[in-house]
Amino acid sequence: MKKKVAIQGIAGSYHDIAARSFYEGEDIEIVGCNTFRDVISAIKKDPSLLGLMAIENTIAGSLLQNHELIRESGLRVIGEYKLRISHSLVALPGTSIHDVTEVNSHPIALMQCTDFLDTLPNAKVVEKEDTAMSARWIAENKLEGHAAICGKLAAQIYKMEILAEGIETNKRNFTRFLAIADRWTAEDLLEKSDINKSSLVFALPHTSGSLSKVLSILSFYDMNLSKIQSLPIIGREWEYLFYIDLTFVDYTRYKQALDAIIPLTKDLKILGEYAEGKQSV
Repeated sequence: MKKKVAIQGIAGSYHDIAARSFYEGEDIEIVGCNTFRDVISAIKKDPSLLGLMAIENTIAGSLLQNHELIRESGLRVIGEYKLRISHSLVALPGTSIHDVTEVNSHPIALMQCTDFLDTLPNAKVVEKEDTAMSARWIAENKLEGHAAICGKLAAQIYKMEILAEGIETNKRNFTRFLAIADRWTAEDLLEKSDINKSSLVFALPHTSGSLSKVLSILSFYDMNLSKIQSLPIIGREWEYLFYIDLTFVDYTRYKQALDAIIPLTKDLKILGEYAEGKQSV
């Protein structure tokens, strides 16, 4: 049965690449959405839909709003994928790199290619909503002299010519994506035997040592803390939500660890339990 996967962006975007990589070998249909909030809304309207959302980048950091969107939605995290982001400069067929007078892309992609852009001193750099959308816009409007920074898949889809590959400054540029689903759909998809990672969120009382006590207990139960992210709680001054990712070997020990920290936390919620994701090379 074909899986429908909602993403922010259009065909050829990095979300599209990540979705196809995460569901490699499966028949999937991409459902493009304008915003991350629209991805959540689409899944809520149609619980058979799956979703994929970027959550952090090794250079730009965490997408804080996406942590909150997932928490507020009640959807479940069912997996993750770590995609190596490799940018290309693309333009209309027949364009030479010396013909480029304007470069269009998402501001983060432009930021990640500053060293390369410095080699094009006569090209104007213009921020756009999306990487793949920039390529499509140039192709549809036949904009000579314009180039886009995007992935190779976008160049292929919109029949653009690749003028330069691997133009990102830092070659260790990865984005981590979370696969999400309606809670009932998640139950059907997950294999309990594969679970070795968990995403949690909780608040803590505004008292001395509250976080260190929780971390000490997790350490005692051999939980590996792979990420911790704090966000202020609106309307509750100096109180924070803590988003944490844990990896573990023993699922029973993991459950014991949760039981041990519940009395020390407030509003603890399991966002998802899943198999630790692969990383593209």
